[in-house]
Amino acid sequence: MLPDSMVGSSARRLRLRRTRGRVGLGLVAGLSVLAGMTDAIGFLATGDFVSFMSGNTTRLAVSLGEGDFGGLVRLSVALASFVVGNALGVILACFSGRRAAPILVCCAMLLALSAVWPFDWNVPALVAAILAMGMLNAVVEQVNGLPIGLTYVTGALSRFGRGLGRWLLGERRNGWRVQLVPWSGMCVGAVLGALLEQQLGLAAMAASAALAALLALLALVIPRPWQMDYMVR
Repeated sequence: MLPDSMVGSSARRLRLRRTRGRVGLGLVAGLSVLAGMTDAIGFLATGDFVSFMSGNTTRLAVSLGEGDFGGLVRLSVALASFVVGNALGVILACFSGRRAAPILVCCAMLLALSAVWPFDWNVPALVAAILAMGMLNAVVEQVNGLPIGLTYVTGALSRFGRGLGRWLLGERRNGWRVQLVPWSGMCVGAVLGALLEQQLGLAAMAASAALAALLALLALVIPRPWQMDYMVR
């Protein structure tokens, strides 16, 4: 038999892991709501996706096939901005000691810039929002070893479906169920974003900026080792 001290230590580690996982999933839910809200506002206000790059890639290919040079350039800029945003998020995470708050503050600033953009030519506002969504992906990449996507849910639904298939075959692993968290969060956020955009137009990005700032404040109370665990080295 194991000594009582070892049993107690193992139980504490298990409780800590569960708590870290729950906090991480709570953060994922909030970030996914932010992503869904921002994508809905951006799509309705500009006609372009802010975080759904699969859709923008398809639209880019269609523009190329139809000879729509304007659409081709606009969507190329959108895709490049998303890639750059992801790179900037990783770089900022590295230089900030892998803390979430600095990344979220930068996201809030970019979304605020998008909200107050005063001109009809809205490409700069679109780029600012896309950069923010790209950076957002660096905040959480995994929770207790389970991969998590924040601004896209195709992967989440795919992992959920494969997990469901394995469960139907008799495997009893529970990790696949967490993939519904980012999907549900994005759905809720998209509904909120659509309602806000109907009233405010592109200025509704101010609500996304406020949510990003709130999440930055909440991230300050998450233990740094947990934040580091959420970010893949």
